[in-house]
Amino acid sequence: MAMCVEDRISSFPDPILCHILSFLPIKEAVRTSIISTKWRYLFASISTIKFDAYSMSGLTDRNTDSFKNFVDRLLKSPDQVSLDCFRISHEICSWNDGDHDFDISGWICAALCRGVKEIDLQISYLEDILPAVLFTCDSLVTLKLDAVGHKFKFPSDVCLGNLKTLHFRDSNFGDSILRFISNCHVLEDLAFIECDFYNTSVINIQTPSLKRFILDFDLGEFGDLKYVVVINAPNLVYFQYTDVVAQGYTLSTMKSLEKAHINICGCDAIDSQTIATHLIQRICNVRSLRLTINEIFRTSRLPIFHNLIEFEFLGRGFNGREIWLVEFLHRMPNLKILTLDFPVVAGTQWKALEVPSCLSFHLKEIEISCFNTHMIEMVSYFLDNAMILEKLIINMDALTVTQKKKARNQLLQLVKSSKKCLKLVVLL
Repeated sequence: MAMCVEDRISSFPDPILCHILSFLPIKEAVRTSIISTKWRYLFASISTIKFDAYSMSGLTDRNTDSFKNFVDRLLKSPDQVSLDCFRISHEICSWNDGDHDFDISGWICAALCRGVKEIDLQISYLEDILPAVLFTCDSLVTLKLDAVGHKFKFPSDVCLGNLKTLHFRDSNFGDSILRFISNCHVLEDLAFIECDFYNTSVINIQTPSLKRFILDFDLGEFGDLKYVVVINAPNLVYFQYTDVVAQGYTLSTMKSLEKAHINICGCDAIDSQTIATHLIQRICNVRSLRLTINEIFRTSRLPIFHNLIEFEFLGRGFNGREIWLVEFLHRMPNLKILTLDFPVVAGTQWKALEVPSCLSFHLKEIEISCFNTHMIEMVSYFLDNAMILEKLIINMDALTVTQKKKARNQLLQLVKSSKKCLKLVVLL
């Protein structure tokens, strides 16, 4: 006897069903139209429209016209609901050539007419694609542009009154980007990822509303940076900076800073070391810091990081990094969690190093992400002096099977000798 299965999902109100469909790839959402008469046109009212690699799979010369017509109807038909998100990925570029002219600019305009809140464009060329109305849209809250090698020139009348998130990737900018940002008065999240500035002497970010800022340039291009970085963002909570040392840094006091990721190279000259030190000085209120450097600079010029409770150190390619680390730990009296990811060289006299106060009174967890056979003495130093240590994590991925066995036995012996009640985690 056949069982009668009740279709409870179809009994949901249309707005709920459309919300569910918004989480599906557009192709899957369209396929639900065959379920029943009720579902036939529901996909046309979804609030999230994304054209990615999956959506473009199966596209051929024969059906591109059908695809264009479908997108036109989906975006431009009357009485449509407002859009939460409109996204186009790189895959569409391989079809948008002389033979298949997709009206991407028209699609963007249609999304804007429907009050879209987020636009995410991953397109390798943007000439004549971005409509002027994009930069005066009141509904837009999030704008993400990924355009490989594109040189952006923004109109002077930018006015995005509700824009809170602005991300750029793989793009180049002149001074017009700074005017753009200054006209986004409620901006909270700003990111430049693998971008570059040309004909610019000062990168000047004056955005008091900013809470999250990423300035992540390509470290593969080690040219002399001709600009000064100026950041006035006193309410910043998260700051990420990756670049060769600039010609100077002027940063407002960041009293609300919770987390910072700093990756700087090119500190070999005295002037560069002084400038890099100035950058670190301005983030002294941070609570969690991830620092990557390839040259030493004087810790004596650094302030005390009273709020710092988590510190991750990645030291690349300079001698004396072990001693520098201990000196820097003296500037972190309240540190609780320490993560180390750098190759230790043999010969460091760990027992001769002065013990930072954070080891004696506050440090509870240490993780060594790239353990090698030279680190046994360093581990011994921390076990002897971290008086309230509760957890030690050791990652041995880089060792051979024989080395792992020997190192594990040495670590167990050290923990036993320390007479501390702590948890040892060995990742093999």
